[in-house]
Amino acid sequence: MALNRQIQSFSPLEHFCPCQFRIFKTIQDFSPLFNHIAPHIIFSTEEEALFVSALRTIKVKRKQLLEQPGYVSKYRSFVVSGAFRAFILATDGQEHTISLAVDGGWIGDYGSFILQQPATSFVEALEDSTLIQWSYESEQMLLKAIPQFALVMMRRSQQIAVTIQQRVISHLSLSAEQRYEEFARQYPELLLRIPLYIIASYLGMTREFLSKIRNQKAAPKDR
Repeated sequence: MALNRQIQSFSPLEHFCPCQFRIFKTIQDFSPLFNHIAPHIIFSTEEEALFVSALRTIKVKRKQLLEQPGYVSKYRSFVVSGAFRAFILATDGQEHTISLAVDGGWIGDYGSFILQQPATSFVEALEDSTLIQWSYESEQMLLKAIPQFALVMMRRSQQIAVTIQQRVISHLSLSAEQRYEEFARQYPELLLRIPLYIIASYLGMTREFLSKIRNQKAAPKDR
């Protein structure tokens, strides 16, 4: 599906992000993120205070763009609630979804953030959403100040690499129907929250073909 709506202009305030934000400085306000990383890190009192000082919570409206090509990604984003997709726009106007995220996931143009180069993908909110973020500068500071944080981010990078590898293998070795079955098995919640045309884009097929697959599975089998 072509991107037939006008891209919302970015404001120079707060990383060119058309979203409302608030700054909190207590651990309770960031409990979803702390619960997410708790199995991997134990902060000292000083480290916890330093980490909290680097965080902020923002609210993003449905259909707003968090990132877009031409702008450098300045924040790493953890999804507290809501849904997002990252996608690229081909020269023929077709959208190709490259990642999805809901509650407890991460979203962003990682290449842009890590390399501090202009983004190549759009990141769009699919629902009214809440994010916890920290800036690139804060991440560099935390990597030096908190050794366990560096290990957490290394594990996160490894997980992303494995996910990308598995997706490439899936696209090369599985049929369209098998890719849908695998997606439905691994991410049943996304089937309920993500529009069908976006799931089709993520799986590398048309919406019509995905609908055909779903209808065939829903149809009663002859006995």
